[in-house]
Amino acid sequence: MSGWLTVTAPGPLCTVQDVTGRPGRADLGVGVSGAADRAALRRANRLVGNDEAAAGLEVTFGGLGFRVTTTSVVALTGAPVPVTVGERPGDLHRAVVVPAGAEVRLGTPPSGLRTYVAVRGGLAVDPVLGSRATDTVAGLGPPVLGAGAELPVGVPPSSPVPSVDVAPEAGLAGEVVLGVVPGPRDDWFTDAALATFLRTAWTVTEDANRVGFRLDGPELARTAEREGAELPSEGVIRGSVQVPPSGRPTVFLADHPVTGGYPVIGVVLDADTDRAGQARPGSTVRFRRVGLSAVSHRRR
Repeated sequence: MSGWLTVTAPGPLCTVQDVTGRPGRADLGVGVSGAADRAALRRANRLVGNDEAAAGLEVTFGGLGFRVTTTSVVALTGAPVPVTVGERPGDLHRAVVVPAGAEVRLGTPPSGLRTYVAVRGGLAVDPVLGSRATDTVAGLGPPVLGAGAELPVGVPPSSPVPSVDVAPEAGLAGEVVLGVVPGPRDDWFTDAALATFLRTAWTVTEDANRVGFRLDGPELARTAEREGAELPSEGVIRGSVQVPPSGRPTVFLADHPVTGGYPVIGVVLDADTDRAGQARPGSTVRFRRVGLSAVSHRRR
């Protein structure tokens, strides 16, 4: 351990997350969890010279404040936020030196939802089932962070901090377009409903968290033979688009349940679920149909 990070203000929701989560334990009822936007956390870790899988902070809708007990190198990626380090403006998408005792404060992002903070050395909280990630549903990993929470910082790597001025990052404003593979239960819906699913500009509702988000838009009608039918619970994965009786889709994210009883009309490409993790209430989501050939290996 090389010091401590103390949370002075948690914002709406701040958790410890890593990239890999807890794969391969669905048979035990344990979901994968991990960062909602894994690509952003990887970038933050690379900027400070950590292993990509090191644990960092996932900050939902800004508002975080923290101090470090020793001079530290940190990086912020994901949803853009105004940053101050002590009394001075900070930077995004680059490694920044934070003096011992200085407070780092994050404002509110104008676009996107989740900002990631990596500290050189990573957050060395105790792993649970092989991961330091907070699963907000199962209650595994560190608790949701509140003011005064103290997190140990690991020993910095022996390699130097990478020489990178600013790391490029895709903008998060505008529509969120997600590649989706139809099925496995698309046959529960009419052809017209499938067409509607793919052409609609859906709106993310206020019913959104790390489990997933509900969408508002037209009702997706079932076929006549499936109307009122019940589906036995079956396994679901990150990116599953489930359609409850309301006919409006729900997109599952990092803390999704391991099983579900509503038909899944399609599954978002694994890489695109990082973009889905940045969708905020009120933003627009569109689905773009892709074939199975576009599906890469999923990190479960």
